[in-house]
Amino acid sequence: MSNSFPLVSVDYGAEDAVMCGAALSESVSGPHGVRAQEEADDMEMDVEDAIDDMQEEDVEEEKAPSPPPVPTVTYKAPEPMGEHYFAESFDKGTLQGWVLSQAKKEGIDEDIAKYDGKWEVEEMKDTKLPGDKGLVLKSKAKHHAVSALLLRPFTFDTKPLIVQYEVNFQTGIDCGGAYVKLLSQTPDLDLEEFVDKTPYTIMFGPDKCGEDYKLHFIFRHKNPKTGEFEEKHAKKPDADLRTYYTDKKTHLFTLVLNPDNSFEILIDQTVVNSGSLLNDMTPPINPPAEIEDPDDHKPEDWDERPKIQDPDSVKPEDWDEDAPAKIPDEDAVKPDGWLDDEPEYIGDPDALKPDDWDEDMDGAWEAPQIPNPVCETAPGCGPWERPVIDNPNYKGKWKPPMIDNPNYQGVWKPRKIPNPDFFEDLHPFRMTPFSAVGLELWSMSADIFFDNFFVTSDRNVAERWAADGWGLKKAAEGAAESPASTSAAEYKKTDAPQPDVKEEAEEEEAEEEDAKEEESGLIDKHVTHLLQLLLNPS
Repeated sequence: MSNSFPLVSVDYGAEDAVMCGAALSESVSGPHGVRAQEEADDMEMDVEDAIDDMQEEDVEEEKAPSPPPVPTVTYKAPEPMGEHYFAESFDKGTLQGWVLSQAKKEGIDEDIAKYDGKWEVEEMKDTKLPGDKGLVLKSKAKHHAVSALLLRPFTFDTKPLIVQYEVNFQTGIDCGGAYVKLLSQTPDLDLEEFVDKTPYTIMFGPDKCGEDYKLHFIFRHKNPKTGEFEEKHAKKPDADLRTYYTDKKTHLFTLVLNPDNSFEILIDQTVVNSGSLLNDMTPPINPPAEIEDPDDHKPEDWDERPKIQDPDSVKPEDWDEDAPAKIPDEDAVKPDGWLDDEPEYIGDPDALKPDDWDEDMDGAWEAPQIPNPVCETAPGCGPWERPVIDNPNYKGKWKPPMIDNPNYQGVWKPRKIPNPDFFEDLHPFRMTPFSAVGLELWSMSADIFFDNFFVTSDRNVAERWAADGWGLKKAAEGAAESPASTSAAEYKKTDAPQPDVKEEAEEEEAEEEDAKEEESGLIDKHVTHLLQLLLNPS
């Protein structure tokens, strides 16, 4: 009769597994002993080989890990790879193609009217990407204006508009803007005369003063009836924008306008605001079809009172308007031990008249008052008075009850008349063409860094430009912040979005753990099979 035992899964140490394999090899006997012996010998060798491999891996794991190399990111200037209207990376190191305004701002003091704020093309102060230059606003409390022409004017027709650029508030921002203006195509556009009143089609970008963090999207809409322009402001984003203005990192600002009148505003390729030009602008694009008649006036006898006092109500004869609201409690009893003849406060017996007290000037000196110590253990001192309670017969001044007004006519409103200024523009996307980009700014903070301006009608082209420019900055900043957790040195510019290096490392680590568990399971199966051969060789 063969021996039969339940098989169990056991975690074997290296030495235990070797001993178990040797013992099994010596103990196999019976009619099938030779075959079992051969199988046991082969499996014993497999087990020992696997154990040797595991021991070598354990030794390697016990070795102190060497520190990871510090990642480096090599800068390469982005190049536009598709249809575009404007592309500027400033990597030539000059303001070539840009025009500094020579104008003065109207309506302010002569001392600050000039657009004499300084601009420089240079690297960021604490650059993580040597060789990467940008346009830097250098002056505090100055008017700055600089602009450049597009390769060709942008016309709003059947293609979208994508505008994007980068901003880094290197020293923070107290009060000032970093927005861009898309200057309208007009016959008299002179970039040397660029001022705050120069016509623009769109104004877009960050602005901050105090604790008011703004992200402007404003466009000038032309009234089809009068030809006059009116600024339309996008609704305020729901997102908290504070971090983008305070973290001193480079952020990518993107505006997308579509021919179907939809818009998106993105920071670092994440949507922070979106909507429709028809529904989400203030004031609205289209005026109301009807307005209140300015010549209509409320009639003098118009009754807007929903309730009135009952004219038939009479005050009851027993209504006492003179009854007090409070009366003494007749059921109250003076507590035992009340000291009627003791005052609550007495003159301080230890007080002394000051030496410089002049009774002619200061009057008769009196000791300061202190609580009477005799009253500390008594329920009270001084003349006892009954406490007051609410008067159950108090009714107050009588007023007639309120009833529904039988003459109520509702709240009066002027009648509606057709709006003489009404128009309906169902295609506000068709804005005024623009032919230049410009920065016209006042700031109380210096060293605002601008880079990688781009205007296109192809979103894929814009995303490629962003990956080659802002994506490289992001990789460099990430490498500098956490060199051990990201291999930014391996950052490779491609058309596709870059992978998350940290996620890849975590996936590789999980795969290694799975392989170890699988190998350990194979050893368990080998040892269990040897036990089975020993205990049940048939």
